[in-house]
Amino acid sequence: MTSRNSDGRTPKGATEGAATEAGEGGAQGHDYSSTLFLPQTDFPMRAGLPQREPELLARWERIDLYGQQRRAGAGKPRFVLHDGPPYANGNIHIGHALNKILKDVVVRSQGALGHDSNYVPGWDCHGLPIEWKIEEQYRAKGKNKDEVPVVEFRQECRAFAQGWIDIQRAEFKRLGVEGDWSHPYVTMSYDAEAQIAREIIKFAENGLLYRGSKPVMWSVVERTALAEAEVEYHDHQSTTIFVKFPVTGYRERVVASGGLQAPDQADDIHLFPSYEGASVVIWTTTPWTIPGNRAIAFSKDVTYAVYEVTEAAADNWAKVGEHFILADKLAADVFKAARVTAFERRREVDPTHLVCAHPLSGTEGVGGYYDFPVPVVPGDFVTDDTGTGFVHIAPGHGADDFNLYIAEKLGEVPHTVGPDGRYYEHVPLFAGARVMDDKGKDGDANDAVIKALLAADRLIARGRLKHQYPHSWRSKAPIIFRNTPQWFIAMDKDIAATDGSSTEGDTLRARALGGIAGVQWVPAAGRNRINGMIENRPDWVVSRQRAWGVPIAVFVRDKGDGTVEILKDERVNARIAAAFASEGADAWYQEGAAQRFLGTDYSANEWHKVDDILDVWFDSGSTHAFTLEVREDLKADRAFSGGPDRVMYLEGSDQHRGWFHSSLLESCGTRGRPPYDVVLTHGFVLDEQGRKMSKSVGNVVAPQEVIKSSGADILRLWVCASDYSDDLRIGPEILKTTVETYRKLRNTLRWLLGSLHHYREAERIALAEMPALERMVLHRLAELDKTVREAYAAFDFKRVHAALSAFMTTELSAFYFDVRKDALYCDPISSVTRRACLTVLDEVFNRLVVWLAPILPFTAEETWLARFPSEAGSVHLIAFPDTPAKWRDETLADEWRKIRQVRRVVLGALEVERAAKRIGSSLEAAPVIHVSDPKLFAAVSAVDLAEVCITSDAHLMPDEGPADAFRLDDVPGVAVVPARAQGHKCARSWKISPLVGTDPDYPDVTPRDAMALRELAHARRAAE
Repeated sequence: MTSRNSDGRTPKGATEGAATEAGEGGAQGHDYSSTLFLPQTDFPMRAGLPQREPELLARWERIDLYGQQRRAGAGKPRFVLHDGPPYANGNIHIGHALNKILKDVVVRSQGALGHDSNYVPGWDCHGLPIEWKIEEQYRAKGKNKDEVPVVEFRQECRAFAQGWIDIQRAEFKRLGVEGDWSHPYVTMSYDAEAQIAREIIKFAENGLLYRGSKPVMWSVVERTALAEAEVEYHDHQSTTIFVKFPVTGYRERVVASGGLQAPDQADDIHLFPSYEGASVVIWTTTPWTIPGNRAIAFSKDVTYAVYEVTEAAADNWAKVGEHFILADKLAADVFKAARVTAFERRREVDPTHLVCAHPLSGTEGVGGYYDFPVPVVPGDFVTDDTGTGFVHIAPGHGADDFNLYIAEKLGEVPHTVGPDGRYYEHVPLFAGARVMDDKGKDGDANDAVIKALLAADRLIARGRLKHQYPHSWRSKAPIIFRNTPQWFIAMDKDIAATDGSSTEGDTLRARALGGIAGVQWVPAAGRNRINGMIENRPDWVVSRQRAWGVPIAVFVRDKGDGTVEILKDERVNARIAAAFASEGADAWYQEGAAQRFLGTDYSANEWHKVDDILDVWFDSGSTHAFTLEVREDLKADRAFSGGPDRVMYLEGSDQHRGWFHSSLLESCGTRGRPPYDVVLTHGFVLDEQGRKMSKSVGNVVAPQEVIKSSGADILRLWVCASDYSDDLRIGPEILKTTVETYRKLRNTLRWLLGSLHHYREAERIALAEMPALERMVLHRLAELDKTVREAYAAFDFKRVHAALSAFMTTELSAFYFDVRKDALYCDPISSVTRRACLTVLDEVFNRLVVWLAPILPFTAEETWLARFPSEAGSVHLIAFPDTPAKWRDETLADEWRKIRQVRRVVLGALEVERAAKRIGSSLEAAPVIHVSDPKLFAAVSAVDLAEVCITSDAHLMPDEGPADAFRLDDVPGVAVVPARAQGHKCARSWKISPLVGTDPDYPDVTPRDAMALRELAHARRAAE
């Protein structure tokens, strides 16, 4: 191991293995290399992490590190990081690596802070992506899923998920993530499926679970309902149309004189002006929803008027003389789209209580299907930002449409489109036409509707619009909104207690909003984000029309009014849960299952089991129920907002609408409070240019490749050096910088290990005996101890990394180590300075390695074992060491800040001399340092400036210095005049001194070095 000072000099014989360099000796040419206390260590400079890390993983397995940690944490306050389950269907990607590394840093640091910090990994196993893979395998073999018994199909899904769990487990462990990998939780385990069933039954019992017919997001490709958390938004090009709805009259309204009157009873004709021949114009991006239209919405905050077309081409769809009712702000845009070249505003319109005809009303051969009134009603979601100022209401195809239609009590919501995206057979003109095909491509429905509107002379313009549109995050295909019977959990219904009573206002929404306020959100903005989502979310659609999942394990019977009654019987529910616990949820689908669970008290002819499966977000939202509340190693005494233990959930920021969201609702609905105390969110990983990673672009960074080339600790260092609260970037250049940072940190650790080879506990020096420089370093350790603890406690890993990296590279390697190398290598054995330095290095080592362990677990372990080899020991069993308060010395620290400023000026002056080739090594210099500030002069007078500046001598003068002296603008009152050192070069330390040769026994060294040689010779004789 070669050690160099900041001036580039290599001490005599400064190579590992000692006496190999003769170098430039004194007059007698002696080789003093074996007399120097040079660093000695087997800790390699080249890390070789890809090879070394698997060896350490095997060692941790061998010594049962996880078990040792659990035993060491026994009786301490618990900090439980509950794993948000990744989906078991593919190799891990860089986002997985970010997530798992952050979790591991949290768990390790919380353990080192004095908690029983446990981590149990988990997996999400049910759901469509796995079904899809099995169906693909079936199609490749020419098999039909519908012809395979459902239990057999489910077992194939289970086997598929288990295979990926095993693969992902190995990949996660390779990241250095410590946890109970032998006993993870999985949502498809029998005990988990039984508890998930119990959880949905609780919602049935407290009255929040109900079946209703509402428009839901529907995937035609996947043939199932979707929740908001399963949808992502992408650019999509839609066909747009402007459609005429002829005005036919008014609905009843309250007139000015009071009372409910029809138009023909009104005294004041101005209340009911005639709009005969005028049409309300709507604009839509979904032409296929026109057959489902039942109303039109307007805004009370928008000004409307009747406009007449006065000039247009003969073949135009909008014809001269036609009258259109439009929002004033949008009229010009509408006429431009309709290729109307001239128009006039006739008069203002109040659309309240207008009634129109459906645009397909009067169509021949459809039996009057579309001959119904279309009322115009106010809607608070209508604006005049785009379109016409009117919104066509298809209550079967949109949440806003449905809610307004129901609130206005306008009638029964129609069903027009089936699960395969085809119009039902009862829809005239369009039966069998498809909105979307099985691959997510546009079908023929839009064209069919447009053709019918043209034939009815109800279209005035069409176009194309590129906009953000919801897509299934699994199939990546666009979704539609369709009215279909589904199972919901109510957000605003009073929750029933076990005795059937309820408290007004005690709703799921109210409980969730109240619970959010008691949670620590990291970063804090997460609270506002999820709060807004809960405030505005609709009822939770929990049913899915698939096979691989936990069924909504309830029985129902028809009430005859379109609704169903849910069977609430503890004995039936107990039989269901017991069967699931012993056989899994497959028991629900076995032949004769219904009567088996109903027993002898109920008939399967009257009570029917629900075969819809649960939304997988309900599965993962229930994980707290079969992990945190069941496993003894995870149970926490939370006493919410005040208990000694804490539970953290940590995932990506998209989980505010996913796992954080579903877990909050599930727990609040069944337990009255959130399942977590702390929620930490991180951003997504982008490439170096800030672009989303894509195989087609070629910018994907695979964690497996980074580990193979550089090691997992490099990935971990990148994570902890980044601001995880925002999106992170990674790529070749960023990783190159990370590797360089790691190299500097490793070299600091290596030098510490090498120097501490000479440390003996018996030579330890007390604080009071230490030189000022050592006391200053201990002060910095005390400052760092506070910084590191606070930052880890606040999950601010970037701050930990920044503080430790700056300390190790700038304060230790570039300053303290440089200054003290001469004393460490050359001072006599008895030297107080040398012993004090070794004492401080011991304290530095014991803290740095433990502080770094959560971030760099492999490197910290390798470093720790290099100094403290042990069969079963580990740095990961060491808590952050206590740091004595007496080390803090602000006055001393302030003095050293001044000294280092003066040192900067000296080093700057020497660099000029070196560049001009007037000196080579800084030891050839003896600068004259002029300090005019009395306080600054006093500070630097207290230290050996030659030692601090690594020169052979230095002269301090209390004045301004000559005008041509070297100065730095930001260090006023300091000037340096370079000068060469006088005397001879010491053959051992290379210092230049007039005292070289004054000791007759050692004529080629300084008296200091002569004393060191005598003491060393004496020690060697005593050891013989």
